Amino acid sequence: MKNLRITVNGTAYDVQVEELGSFSEPTTAAAPAAPAPAAKPAAPAGAQGSIVVKAPMPGTVVNVVVSAGQDVKSGDDLVFIEAMKMETPVKAPQDGKVATIEVAKGEAVDSGKVLVTLN
Repeated sequence: MKNLRITVNGTAYDVQVEELGSFSEPTTAAAPAAPAPAAKPAAPAGAQGSIVVKAPMPGTVVNVVVSAGQDVKSGDDLVFIEAMKMETPVKAPQDGKVATIEVAKGEAVDSGKVLVTLN
């Protein structure tokens, strides 16, 4: 399941897309598709950290530049994600202390994946 953001006429919509794979032959009589089950809400991050920093796009983590317990200032780089041959820094949204690091270098992430939590 991939989380995507689509903008139509200036309005952003967050959607989930399931990749089914390739089909070799078209089907002749397709049954109506059952609605996808609702996604479970994410566990509260209060125990991990009160500030959750998520991936802004799908990509690969190429560098984690902080460690647990480290103090960070608003705008400090936390993680770098590579997407379409471009590295994008994910920055701290506010001052805090790194509570947890949820990803590792080389890990593929989807948009919305929790990268780091801060206190």
